[in-house]
Amino acid sequence: MAGTVTLGLASRAELQPRRIATDEPWPVRLALIALVVAFFGLFLLMPLAAVFAEAFKKGWSAYAAGISNPDALAAIRLTLLVAAVAVPLNLVFGVAAAWAIAKFNFRGKHVLITLIDLPFSVSPVVSGLIYVLLFGAQGWFGPQLAAWDVKILYAVPGLVLATVFVTFPFVARELIPLMQAQGSDEEEAAVVLGAGGWTTFRRVTLPNIKWGLLYGVILCNARAMGEFGAVSVVSGHIRGKTNTMPLQVEILYNEYNFVAAFAVASLLALLALLTLGVKTFIEWRSAAASREAE
Repeated sequence: MAGTVTLGLASRAELQPRRIATDEPWPVRLALIALVVAFFGLFLLMPLAAVFAEAFKKGWSAYAAGISNPDALAAIRLTLLVAAVAVPLNLVFGVAAAWAIAKFNFRGKHVLITLIDLPFSVSPVVSGLIYVLLFGAQGWFGPQLAAWDVKILYAVPGLVLATVFVTFPFVARELIPLMQAQGSDEEEAAVVLGAGGWTTFRRVTLPNIKWGLLYGVILCNARAMGEFGAVSVVSGHIRGKTNTMPLQVEILYNEYNFVAAFAVASLLALLALLTLGVKTFIEWRSAAASREAE
């Protein structure tokens, strides 16, 4: 009898329409969508539109003059140079760190993971001050560097070091969970079949992580080109020599040269939009590859 009653209750429950967690009344859904759209427009679209509006406020000629100024061109070249050096370094470190953490067991693994996350929790200004403490005139290595006539601070090496510090988690943090989820069965099978370490990485590991690797590189590059705090501390703000694009924007704005400041800022915004487009494409290709693998 009890079994019959239970079966009857189960049958009635199956006949009742199921309500999922996201099946909210339409006023609630409309309010949430409106809130998201309003937030997006107020805090993202409006500032972005304001940058381009101010950049072209006095016409195309003023805009072209702002970005073709020798100091602005030097800032653009320096930004690209710093990113071109910092991103490959972080690429090598990120792949090596992810490989070690995901494929091997060793003492201190959790400490290494914590240290990789350190730049996320340390202010960029503090990281810049660390390099001042190390390589400044009164720093730990300052006198030796001065004796050898080697300049780290207020030069390109200091900018690269500061940028590497604040950006090195991006590639590693993108690859570590991906490689941990994939496991090491395929690599072990390749080794059993006689493949060497480089062949195993090139033929087995790299195809499995290529989209995650590109995603991490894109994020790393975006942060490298837009970094302000750390490079501001170590740059010395030397016009035409150590000013990257964010620093050039600050100097122009403080001089009330708003058109030139927003012109350079618009280039940073365009780079961000380009990065977003590439990121979206990579996400789409990664999802498509996952569906094909299934």
